Amino acid sequence: MKPGVIVALRATPVPNRSGGFSLIELVAVLVLIALVFSMVTLSFSKSLASAKIQAASRDLVAALRFTRGQAIVKGKSTSLELDVENNRYMTPGRRVVALPPNMRMTMLTADNEVTGANSGRIRFFPDGASTGGHISVYMGKEEWRINVDWLTGAVTREELKK
Repeated sequence: MKPGVIVALRATPVPNRSGGFSLIELVAVLVLIALVFSMVTLSFSKSLASAKIQAASRDLVAALRFTRGQAIVKGKSTSLELDVENNRYMTPGRRVVALPPNMRMTMLTADNEVTGANSGRIRFFPDGASTGGHISVYMGKEEWRINVDWLTGAVTREELKK
């Protein structure tokens, strides 16, 4: 080399990696997938529980309406029997229906329709009227109340917000 001559060295660029992912990137993606999956699972289980209590309360409404219809058609008093302690009820001429184990129910009815410490009935008369009252079905924090009007025997259902 000659004195006073400056030689510039050009740095050759270092080739980039071959397009793979680092371990940190892979772990971050897996954590995000796990979070999304857990949120979806939790949401699904809540909606499934809500669907179960709604179905149980609709079935109870149908049983009460059937009992009222039988009283009118047959021209004699007919009752829906409730066993609150064991969470089950019976419609005349049909099998006993039990609520799922994680549900419970309470009942308010006329004094003369209470048949035991934890059982009673709602009676319907041939003209469609009833002894009235209401039945509440609970599951967790959800409550559905089935109301039976004493004068008309009409059966309605409502969700109570807590």
